[in-house]
Amino acid sequence: MHLVGTNGKGSTGRILAHLAYKSGLNVGHYTSPHILKFNERIWLDGKNISDEVLETAHQRLFRLLGQEMRDALSYFEYTTLLAFVVFQNCDLMVLEAGLGGEFDATNVCDKELSIITPIGIDHQAFLGETIEEIAGTKIRSIQKQVLLAPQVYDEVIEVAREIVLEKGANIIVGEGTPRPRILMCIAKEKGWPDYLIENASVALEALDILELKYAIDDLKSLELFGRFYALTPNIRIDVGHNPLAASAIEKALDEKVVLIYNSLDDKDYEEVLRSLKA
Repeated sequence: MHLVGTNGKGSTGRILAHLAYKSGLNVGHYTSPHILKFNERIWLDGKNISDEVLETAHQRLFRLLGQEMRDALSYFEYTTLLAFVVFQNCDLMVLEAGLGGEFDATNVCDKELSIITPIGIDHQAFLGETIEEIAGTKIRSIQKQVLLAPQVYDEVIEVAREIVLEKGANIIVGEGTPRPRILMCIAKEKGWPDYLIENASVALEALDILELKYAIDDLKSLELFGRFYALTPNIRIDVGHNPLAASAIEKALDEKVVLIYNSLDDKDYEEVLRSLKA
């Protein structure tokens, strides 16, 4: 399973990986970037990879590649191959694209399903300046089956339909999937905002498409660190860093909050701040 998009890849992927694992499958989830520790990038059967398993995989991959190939790979390419070594015995691999989709290292695998999460403006220097350009490079990673999550921009849907037609693929356009009552109850207990509920709905639809069994009740044991995550009862943290994410976060905030925002200067922080100020 391959996830591409601007926002929601990490949480959507973790939700479906967690539910599939809880149902009895051996599941690997590859995500990026990490927040606190590199091991977060490679999640296997319910937990981040241990240092010991990571070192064993590293030594094996190091021998397989040889010096010339090792030197030619980028950091992300090597890490992706490292995840493949770790996941070699998995029933299900959930791969999150690092940047874009078509030319991303994660796109080397055949996929049963591509999930297109919400697409917005980000990484323009690599992906293009317009929504159409950004959507194109992400969605051209698809193969035979596509789940398109609800989108903010109609242009994304238009681009997706064009690429699906070109590739002869099958597309399922999510228009706000039904939200079971149990999901809404769990979301309320966890304090999930609308965007996480939507991501969970997309994850459930993906599992249904692949006919994988799951129990929604297993979401009770899931933690989504960095996704509107409650550090304390009155402090939440979120890794959203682009205008689309800021808009979703703003909708989840109470009217009176103290907001601390931090960004690299290559981000559109002025637009982000305008959204958060609203």
